[in-house]
Formats: sequence, C-alpha cells, structure tokens
Amino acid sequence: MKRITDITAAQAKELQLRELFLRGLDGDSAAYRRFLAELGPHLRGFLRRRLHDNASDVEDLVQEILLAVHNAKHTYRAEEPLTAWIHAIARYKLTDYFRARSRHEALNDPLDDAADLLAAPDLEPEQARRDVGKLLEQLPERQRLPIVHVKLEGRSVTETAQLTGLSESAVKIGVHRGLKALAAKIRGSR
Repeated sequence: MKRITDITAAQAKELQLRELFLRGLDGDSAAYRRFLAELGPHLRGFLRRRLHDNASDVEDLVQEILLAVHNAKHTYRAEEPLTAWIHAIARYKLTDYFRARSRHEALNDPLDDAADLLAAPDLEPEQARRDVGKLLEQLPERQRLPIVHVKLEGRSVTETAQLTGLSESAVKIGVHRGLKALAAKIRGSR
C-alpha cells in the first residue's frame, strides 16, 4: 500500500516539474526558476545517498547538474519523461565525478532507477534557514539586523550602518553581542 502512495507522489512530482519546465521553455522565467528551485532538493537527496553525506561535493554536483540541465534544455523531447532525462544528466555528472576522483568501486552503485531521483528531497537547508530565522527573531533589532546584513547577506559594516542608521561601531557590537546571544540560546542557557 505504501509503495502505491510513493509512486503516486513521484508521478505527481514528475508532472509538476514537467509543467514548470515546459512553461520555462515557452519563456515563463518565473516557472523556470521555480523548476530549478524545486529540482535542487531532489538532486541533493539523490546525490547524498551516493556520496555518503560529503556535503561540499554534493552541493558542487547539484550546481553542475542544474547548469547541465539548463545548457541542454533544448535537447529535451516533450514526449519523454522529464525525470528520466534529468536522471541521465545526473548519472553522467556523477560518473564524471567518480572518474575524476579515481573511485571506481563506487561506480558499481546502481544508478538506473529514475524514480529514485524524486524519492526523498533534501530539506535540510530549508529547515536550517527556518531554525536560524526563528532564533534571529528572538534577538533585539540592534543585534538581529547587523547579523542579517553582515553575516547572512555579506554586506560590509559600512553598508549595514547606512542601511540601519546605526553607527559602524554599533553594527560591530550588535554582531558580536547577537552572535554571543545566539550561541547561548543554542546551548540552552540564557
């Protein structure tokens, strides 16, 4: 019974991705961006099972596969399943990865189940963003804004001071005290 539900979920995801992809091919850039955003977590899940949580390599390969999908989008035939086409691209990129690292023993991993590509998305980055957001909400604005602008968005202290109306010194102090407060919250102390 569970297998039927899984197949239905995979088929629904196939249809959703295919619709977004085809709309993107027809010029709908918002649909195409959403297609890439929705495909990313599935590729991460697919690759993590094969690379045993080597996070930096997984992320590099996800970006390579998304770029390859984008560059080869003109080769997709609408009568074919989209995930099978993406799976072929992912398989070739993964094979190139293993070849480049002389890890031939890992090439014996079965890579032929295209449904596996949509089996379990990797939601860890979204969950981490949500958790960090919840922690940041607990901080006063004088600490939260400097952390968001300097540490998360990569802005300079000067830019952050201009954006927030705080002095550069207050921005630095806000980042320092805010990070200290976040560390205490994570440890469970006050």
